[in-house]
Amino acid sequence: MVGKIEPVNGSAKSGSNNPSNSGTMTSNAKSDLFNSLSLKSLKLKTKQQELLIRVSILFLVYVLAFITRLFSVLRYESMIHEFDPYFNYRTTLFLTEKGFYEFWNWFDSESWYPLGRIIGGTLYPGLMVTAAIIYWGLRFLKFAVHIREVCVLTAPFFASNTTLVAYFFGKEIWDSGAGLVAAALIAICPGYISRSVAGSYDNEGVAIFALLLTFYLFVKAVNTGSLAWALSSAFGYFYMVSAWGGYVFIINLIPLYVLVLLITGRYSMRLYVAYNCMYILGMLLAMQIRFVGFQHVQSGEHMAAMGVFFLIQVFYFLDWVKYMLSDTKLFQSFLKITVTSAVAVGSVALGVGTASGYISPWAGRFYSLLDPTYAKDHIPIIASVSEHQPTAWSSFMFDFHILLFLFPAGLYFCFKRLSDATIFIVMYGLTSMYFAGVMVRLILVATPAVCLISSIAVSATIKNLTQLVRAKRKASQISSGKGASNVKGSSKGSLDQSPPFQKNGAIALLVGAFYLLSRYVTHCTWVTSEAYSSPSIVLAARGAHGNRVIFDDYREAYFWLRQNTPQDAKVMSWWDYGYQITAMGNRTVIVDNNTWNNTHIATVGRAMSSYEDDAYEIMRSLDVDYVLVVFGGVTGYSSDDINKFLWMVRIGGGVFPVIKEPDYLVNGEYRVDKGAAPKMLNCLMYKLSYYRFGELVTEYGKPPGYDRARGVEIGNKDIKLEHLEEAFTTSNWIVRIYRVKPPNNRW
Repeated sequence: MVGKIEPVNGSAKSGSNNPSNSGTMTSNAKSDLFNSLSLKSLKLKTKQQELLIRVSILFLVYVLAFITRLFSVLRYESMIHEFDPYFNYRTTLFLTEKGFYEFWNWFDSESWYPLGRIIGGTLYPGLMVTAAIIYWGLRFLKFAVHIREVCVLTAPFFASNTTLVAYFFGKEIWDSGAGLVAAALIAICPGYISRSVAGSYDNEGVAIFALLLTFYLFVKAVNTGSLAWALSSAFGYFYMVSAWGGYVFIINLIPLYVLVLLITGRYSMRLYVAYNCMYILGMLLAMQIRFVGFQHVQSGEHMAAMGVFFLIQVFYFLDWVKYMLSDTKLFQSFLKITVTSAVAVGSVALGVGTASGYISPWAGRFYSLLDPTYAKDHIPIIASVSEHQPTAWSSFMFDFHILLFLFPAGLYFCFKRLSDATIFIVMYGLTSMYFAGVMVRLILVATPAVCLISSIAVSATIKNLTQLVRAKRKASQISSGKGASNVKGSSKGSLDQSPPFQKNGAIALLVGAFYLLSRYVTHCTWVTSEAYSSPSIVLAARGAHGNRVIFDDYREAYFWLRQNTPQDAKVMSWWDYGYQITAMGNRTVIVDNNTWNNTHIATVGRAMSSYEDDAYEIMRSLDVDYVLVVFGGVTGYSSDDINKFLWMVRIGGGVFPVIKEPDYLVNGEYRVDKGAAPKMLNCLMYKLSYYRFGELVTEYGKPPGYDRARGVEIGNKDIKLEHLEEAFTTSNWIVRIYRVKPPNNRW
């Protein structure tokens, strides 16, 4: 038996008998449903709202950091940029096809002929292993991707991850507002984008993430004294060591920071636990990288970390003795004796280790960071690289924009509220900015510190200004809520508490701050799209009518090498192009970008600097089949081999005294026109670059043989080759390939 349906709300009439009531019931039901789904029912507490907003902003910044690095893919295509990334791509491809064991024990016979190269023991494998794991993970999830696409997008992916680390780091050293600003700043900062755009498959793509993660975990360990955070920082350090040789900066900055805390009386058990765990476990893990090996206990660059490790044990011992001794004078005497003995023993041990050869001296690259003139005088191969030059002020402004002015303001706030965390970020910022001034490349290392310190300035300034605006508003509300008799008094009190026009001034400063930040966004977008998203292997220029002209000569030349030369052909070129020839041309090279053997590179430089007869003997001794040169006289491409030629002379002359730089100069001036030195006009590099160029008209109104890159008419137009013959020249004459003829008594 079906029960009787009771009328709704006590109504005497049934809804089925009254059409109007039926419509009312339907509308009420809809209204109740709407109310149940309204935002009021989802009302969040203040902290929950802040968390939701914070997570939303972080998500948008994360996406922004990724998509802002895709200009190169959208404008050109998905490809690897620069020179070094092609070696990384080639080794990653080998790793995914052959497996880790074969990769770790791979002897590469296609590079540094006839020496070869042991791949597993001469590289930092972190980048390759990371990309391979991502690739295997995507394949496991049934995503049909090629390893090249993973390599192209690895750097943008880790740049997005870096924004998250920057947020937590900024929150740790200041507050969550500074963390959000730091994440936003580093997401689009040109100083970081320069090495993290899509296609920039270089070690720094993951290394900056690992560097910032290590610093954050260590500071977190110092603040909390937690063993878990300390062990995490050791694993972060291990990842950094596996990815990039810049880990030396970490293993020297952290001990320096610990030393400063010890000297300033900030020693604590938190610091003791953090440094001991990070150093011991990090050192043991780093030794598992074959390229690093036992450098942590045998290299002079790592001795500072070991010295601070022993020093902190002395502090722990002294802290225990102080607890045990009640006599202050006795402890002071014991302190002097202990510290003096520890310093003396450490100095003697360092001296004996260095004198005996157990501790190796600092490397030349390390000296070049401390002394900007060292590489030019002693290691010309380091000084020849453009990114190793001292940084101009324009480069700082180009890569940092307003951060260059916010950085000192952030330092002021850090000094105003000193803590263990702010001391670290100050030291990181000052040391990295010094190294960035020494070497253009190290702007990349300074960028996270500059963004973090600048975020403190932005966050603290905006917070102070908004508090002024809100405080004034609250004061006016309180005064208006009181009676008429108290209006004057309260207004007078409000005016006394703050100077006139305070609110308007704060609003004006806020508007100015947001305007400067908007200009920073505009600048970063322009720099990213125009300067840092053009692959060097595909050149672009503006035509006479403003249209974009693409020069794809590099890939054209490498494709010709792959298709038209024997499989075992050996190609000689300057070391800049070695990785690309091996990876894209699939041919054996004499030297490449690893630059581990200065004598071998100097031999190539000697061949390029010699007369053709002498160069032919050198090439025959190296079994060279083809010679590749890069020439920009037709297109105006300035980064060609003629402009690099003096470095070939210097590097070759550093090993072979027969090569003298003054022989190629006229009154100290480098020239390629009729006034050039005779040896310059007849050396192999000059001949290979300008062969048949004297017949070519490159610019209207200019004589034949006019070099557009150097703006002069060449001095030797009648070039004859005896031992080499032109094999291939690309459509824009940027890459020229010559075949070495066999001896006359051979077919």
